[in-house]
Amino acid sequence: MKAPNGINTANATVAVTAAPDYSDQTIRAAIERQLDLLNITSFIAPGDSVLIKPNFIAPSPPQQCAQTHPAVILALAAAIKDIGAKPFIGDSPAWANVEKCVSTLGLTEPLRKLAVPCKQLSKRRYMNIAGNSIGISTHALNADKIINLPKLKAHQQLTATIAVKNMFGCVAGKKKAMLHFTKGGSHEDFCTMLVEIFKLLAPAVNIIDAVQAMQGQGPIHGQPRHIGAIIGSTDPIACETICAEIMNIPLDTLPIVNAAKKIKFGCSTLENITTIGDDYKTLICKDFIHANPTPLKFTIPRIISSISKQAILLLKSKAKTK
Repeated sequence: MKAPNGINTANATVAVTAAPDYSDQTIRAAIERQLDLLNITSFIAPGDSVLIKPNFIAPSPPQQCAQTHPAVILALAAAIKDIGAKPFIGDSPAWANVEKCVSTLGLTEPLRKLAVPCKQLSKRRYMNIAGNSIGISTHALNADKIINLPKLKAHQQLTATIAVKNMFGCVAGKKKAMLHFTKGGSHEDFCTMLVEIFKLLAPAVNIIDAVQAMQGQGPIHGQPRHIGAIIGSTDPIACETICAEIMNIPLDTLPIVNAAKKIKFGCSTLENITTIGDDYKTLICKDFIHANPTPLKFTIPRIISSISKQAILLLKSKAKTK
């Protein structure tokens, strides 16, 4: 059972911690400071089962900036273990599976040594969300707490993906592609669904890997862009608001934020967001490259191709384990 995190539209706090590089020492210090600023022990307790939900969109190496960086994942997992909680890593990648994504990031052995398991979010329980029957991972639903650990990226269909969209990875299997088909005709409908999925899962906190972001044609084919920070809050919309400032993206061009405003979820009024830690204004990228927009709605051939490629990848993975 997830604890309510007190998200409202009136005010919010966002923590910004400088992290100029991905060295183990730099990231561990930035994560520990982030958790201290957010008072993590007020909502994660010893013994809690904690799903750490990174962005494992596809098995690409760290330097491509498509996935949450391995140093950030390891530092957060170690910090949560230090509290006495029981973290595990989980996702349902759009391409391949968790095992392949973890391996490509070089995380297999470090996570084994840390005794932090990785789980494919494949088993599902169907939930009624925004008028849709959606299969949500039972691992996510059964975790005591969730920490949302996305990568900051430009996005060719949604302008940018910051905090809310990452929880879409808790939708098991290829249903995500079908939802792009059935709901993708309307940004408002699709993004309202994303916000409702987020609300259902209620992550205790959102911690964004913005050391190296992705600009251009994200979420996979963009280019790395140095930002140099870890950004966190219990309020995902406040995170989106501050990150939009950093990426020099007009807030009203973010369909997820617009959908959240309409249903009065989260704080998107900049004047009502208190930032603590380091000054985010020093991070603003005036020349951040935005994505050229592409259709949100998937075509049937694209879905068939996606499902076929996924099935082949999963079969190959199972064959290797026999």
